[in-house]
Amino acid sequence: MDEVKLEFGNVSNPVKIGDTVHRDSGVWTPSVHKLLNYLEEHGFDAAPRALGFDSEGREILTYLPGEAVFRPWQEVLLSGDGLEQLAKLLRKYHDLVAGFDPGDDAQWRVGKLPLKKGQIIRHGDLGAWNTLWQDGILTGIIDWDFAQPGERIEDLAQMAYHTIPLRGEQIWKNAGFSTRPDFLNRLESLVAAYGMFTVDEVLAAALRVIENDSIIVKEKGAAGIHPWAKFLKRGDVENINEDIQWILKLKKDLKM
Repeated sequence: MDEVKLEFGNVSNPVKIGDTVHRDSGVWTPSVHKLLNYLEEHGFDAAPRALGFDSEGREILTYLPGEAVFRPWQEVLLSGDGLEQLAKLLRKYHDLVAGFDPGDDAQWRVGKLPLKKGQIIRHGDLGAWNTLWQDGILTGIIDWDFAQPGERIEDLAQMAYHTIPLRGEQIWKNAGFSTRPDFLNRLESLVAAYGMFTVDEVLAAALRVIENDSIIVKEKGAAGIHPWAKFLKRGDVENINEDIQWILKLKKDLKM
């Protein structure tokens, strides 16, 4: 069968072959496949199924139905309904994965991190670009290769950062908002649909998450490690620093 290059997943060079997706793999892939197998065994159908590796060493995953998100976003993502769907699916995933044991030998793309008490394996890359939608319904979450041990709130905060979005005017205009979004209302919709946390807690966690992302990009990027070298070159550290100041101003405006 012919390979069809997919528009999303620019880190892993995905191609579609029949009803499967073939992507670059690494030392982290067996741990990610163990996670995906666990999700399949427990009936979570919003993630791809792991099917092993091809003759070139690429991982093989099932192709999930749905439309990938590009800018401008689909209308549902500009609404509270889209945010609520995202938060509820994330909560469902977190509740399920709380019972997953990756094993002491688990390796992740960010490194060999232990799963500490109270932590879960978070998705780790929860931008709108890693979600799939069909007729206004969230059908899947893709690109699990940044999965890693962490706190529930870190995933939720990362989702908020990218999908509220907690970023400046050019970002939300590119997403398709014709006027300034009601950031507090959107945050409240997302946080309430997930439960457990407050808006203030999620904003504080968003700052921690992106500050840590900046450190990782600088360290791994300077060492020439893919994909962080690419992130460093395109200016992610500078962009994150701008976003940190933007979130701090938002917190001040919201009196948080």
